[in-house]
Amino acid sequence: MKLQQLRYIWEVAHHDLNVSATAQSLFTSQPGISKQIRLLEDELGVEVFARSGKHLTRITPGGEIIIREAGEILRRVEGIKKIAQEFSNQCKGDLSIATTHTQARYALPPVIRGFLEAYPEVSLHMHQGTPMQISEMAANGSVDFAIATEALELFNDLIMMPCYRWNRSIIVPKDHPLTERKPLRLEDVAEFPLVTYVFGFTGRSRLDEAFREKGLTPNVVFTAADADVIKTYVRLNLGVGIIASMAFDPEKDPDLVALDAKDLFAPSVTKIGFRKGTFLRGYMYDFIQRFAPHLTRERVEEAAAQTSRADVDALFEDIELPTH
Repeated sequence: MKLQQLRYIWEVAHHDLNVSATAQSLFTSQPGISKQIRLLEDELGVEVFARSGKHLTRITPGGEIIIREAGEILRRVEGIKKIAQEFSNQCKGDLSIATTHTQARYALPPVIRGFLEAYPEVSLHMHQGTPMQISEMAANGSVDFAIATEALELFNDLIMMPCYRWNRSIIVPKDHPLTERKPLRLEDVAEFPLVTYVFGFTGRSRLDEAFREKGLTPNVVFTAADADVIKTYVRLNLGVGIIASMAFDPEKDPDLVALDAKDLFAPSVTKIGFRKGTFLRGYMYDFIQRFAPHLTRERVEEAAAQTSRADVDALFEDIELPTH
């Protein structure tokens, strides 16, 4: 059994059983991958993949377990590499982050600029996706960190730590009737068609909870994962926009008005998560603290040492989180 063979079955499983696509991503040949998978199956005496002719059709029940264990082995190998790199060159390496558009566009740019200035030999890779995709990438070790507001709590293998609180703004054209409603009530907002985030994105669950608690049914006519797209459709008078307050810039959005909605919706908390057992290099601790100053190396190490999510949450109960 070879590490290369374990990598091949792991990669094929995560390329929708497409051996050709896997070969392209690994810069090798399709026949070479197929041959090594067959050799591994012959050695194990178990088929990892079911086949129809030359095509892989599904992962077998035994293959599911083997691939899961292969992933664990590959992650441990990567951990060993990181340990060696930390002692050979503390300021050189890779850092991969999965996050949403809102974080990538509005929260992370100054952090990443400062980080790359401090660590010019670190190659940083950013992946964008849905909160569920982001969490899955961190849980299976595809990325080092997941940064999101939703879905992280669904994965027990993640150590999640709170970074900052944020709330929402109502976005309307300058002459919109809501600009005259003072104080602004949720009932006022519910009178108009709404343009907001796709469910599962950027604190959308808190928004829906607020309407439900008031016995209101919002008329959501358009959803998007991107605040800039939402603002575009507000400009087209499709509806009233509800976005993260950090996504509104008076200088870049002079034709729109942002109405403070912090009294209408409960605040949300953006968190950073990494897989349990991950070896964090020195510059990784530094990145976390740059993004969330209260997350010192000592606190992160203490969080990683906890055995349950409740214990991790308890560490941060009394910390006053910054607001974005």
